[in-house]
Amino acid sequence: MHIQGSHWSTAVAPSDGNGGRSTPLRVDAQRNLEHVLRAAREVFGELGYGAPMEDVARRARVGVGTVYRRFPSKDVLVRRIAEEETARLTEQARTALGQEEEPWSALSRFLRTSVASGAGRLLPPQVLRVGVEGESAPEPVAPPQARVPQQRQPGAAGGQLHELRLVEQRPVPVPEGQRDGSGAAALLEVVGRLVDRARAAGELRPDVTVADVLLVIATAAPSLPDAAQQAAASSRLLDILLEGLRSRPAA
Repeated sequence: MHIQGSHWSTAVAPSDGNGGRSTPLRVDAQRNLEHVLRAAREVFGELGYGAPMEDVARRARVGVGTVYRRFPSKDVLVRRIAEEETARLTEQARTALGQEEEPWSALSRFLRTSVASGAGRLLPPQVLRVGVEGESAPEPVAPPQARVPQQRQPGAAGGQLHELRLVEQRPVPVPEGQRDGSGAAALLEVVGRLVDRARAAGELRPDVTVADVLLVIATAAPSLPDAAQQAAASSRLLDILLEGLRSRPAA
C-alpha cells in the first residue's frame, strides 16, 4: 500500500501481548522489526533466552528503545521467537511425514532438516520435557521455572540421554489466550506420529520418546563461530545420535 508522501508496508505490527494490532508499519519501521527479529534469533540461538535485550539491539544495530517499542518486554520477544521456531519445526515434521513413505527415512529427514536450520537452539524449554513417563503433550501452562538441558558433568551417574541435568532459568509468562500450548502441542503431535511409525516398523529403539527426538534437535546444533565448522560438527554429531536411536537386531 502506498500513501502519497510516505512509504508504508502492509505488514502488521507485532502484538503487545494484549491482542493483535492492525496498524500497518512504515517501511523503515518494518525494516527495523526484521532486523530485531533476525538479531534475536541469532543472539538467543548463541546465548540462550537469558541473553539481555541490549545484546539483541546491538546485533540489530538499533537502539534498545527501538526494540522495546516493537516488543514491550523481553518475554514478548522470547515468546515471538519461540512460537516462530516451533511452527517452523512443526512444518518440517509434516513435510517429512507427507513426503517420505519409509518410516526411518521420514524421521531422519526431519532430524537432518531441523538440525541444519538451527531451530533446535530456539525451542521453548517446556517442550524439552525429558525423563517424564509417557509424555505426549506439553503442560497446559508454562512451568513455574523454564528449564533447559545442559550436558551432564563428567563422572555423573547413569548414561541415558534423558538424565541430563536441568538448569533453572527465569520464567517466561504465557499471556491469556495462549495458555493452551497449541503450538507446542501441534509439534509434539506430528513428531509423535514420526516416532510411532518408526517404532512400529522396528527401526527405532522402543524406549525412544518424542522428548528424546526433540532433545536430539536441541543438542545436535552447536553454535560455533565458524559456519563451515558448525555445519560439519552438526552433521557428525547427528550421524552419531541417529545411530544411537536405531533399534538393534537381537543377538
